Amino acid sequence: MIKLSDISTDAPKKLEKKDVQKETKELTKKIADLHETLIAEKKNSLLVVFQGMDSSGKDGATHNTFRYCSPSGLSAYSFKKPTEEEFAHDFLWRVHKQVPGKGEIKIFNRSHYEDVLIQRVHGWIDEEKVNKRIAAINAFEELLVFDNNTTILKFYMHLSRERQQEKLQERIDDPTKNWKHNANDWEEAKLWDKYMECYEDVINRSSVPWHIVPVDQRWYRNYIIAQKVCETLESLNMKLPTIEAK
Repeated sequence: MIKLSDISTDAPKKLEKKDVQKETKELTKKIADLHETLIAEKKNSLLVVFQGMDSSGKDGATHNTFRYCSPSGLSAYSFKKPTEEEFAHDFLWRVHKQVPGKGEIKIFNRSHYEDVLIQRVHGWIDEEKVNKRIAAINAFEELLVFDNNTTILKFYMHLSRERQQEKLQERIDDPTKNWKHNANDWEEAKLWDKYMECYEDVINRSSVPWHIVPVDQRWYRNYIIAQKVCETLESLNMKLPTIEAK
């Protein structure tokens, strides 16, 4: 049973930032090479889910992990408030259209979990629907795994409440980050305890495991994610196709 309050949001004290950043750079270059093989082989796909509170660094994680990858076979999608058309369908309808095909990496900035997080926190759905949606999500993810060779990596961006307040204020104080400011983020931050309760429940009831990533130090966040993505791609044992001799 995962208890988020028992897990540190900080990097281990013994680590040297420069050494970690150097290793992270090597990992991200290796990810680019493995991605090229993934594209060429066209047997597997990778879905990377970044989920976390506002200002936890989902965009930064995407940029830093895949910075050396070819844009071919790589895309990201950010889940916003559903449109009228999306509201007229089941909650997974808009998600299924965005999953990766064979030979592709897809990044979800937020995800299908919004529909059992924000809606639950605000009481827009009852607990019966929450339970059914969690079951549907588990079945959906299992479908992607067994029916399309999709490996799913789910990262919970583990941010401290104090660090979130700093990052939200930074969006006001730093002119280069004003465009990120959303007054509603401060209102959502007031619901921190309820969000943590809902995140813990989702994480502990998920069939596909979550990786809890401490993100208070961005350099450590980048390292942990790059390490896991690289390790996962290597585990697929991919090979570049060759021309068979006649």
